[in-house]
Amino acid sequence: MSSDCLFCKIGAKQIPATILHEDDELFVIADINPQAPLHALVIPRKHVETLNDLMGADDELIGRMVRRAAAVAKQHGYDQRGYRTVFNTNAEAGQSVPHVHLHVLGGRSLKWPPG
Repeated sequence: MSSDCLFCKIGAKQIPATILHEDDELFVIADINPQAPLHALVIPRKHVETLNDLMGADDELIGRMVRRAAAVAKQHGYDQRGYRTVFNTNAEAGQSVPHVHLHVLGGRSLKWPPG
């Protein structure tokens, strides 16, 4: 845990959030600025700032994040309709919190290429 990280503080229940799922390795929250009817963030409890900082030992964790994203989409009824998952890396790509997280968006038509 990083003491100054927003997501670490949410995971430690120091900052409130709408928790959609949590377990020992990750938690899922509703995005506070949703860009679709479903906009959830899948966040590992382990603090890793960006995808660039992942190690081989993190492969299983990232796989769990992707599987959890699919489960969240299914739970909200978007597994068959369609949904998007997005990792943003660093500021120019839109990463505003330096802690790896996976966006799950569904419930509206999502254009390509993304904005």
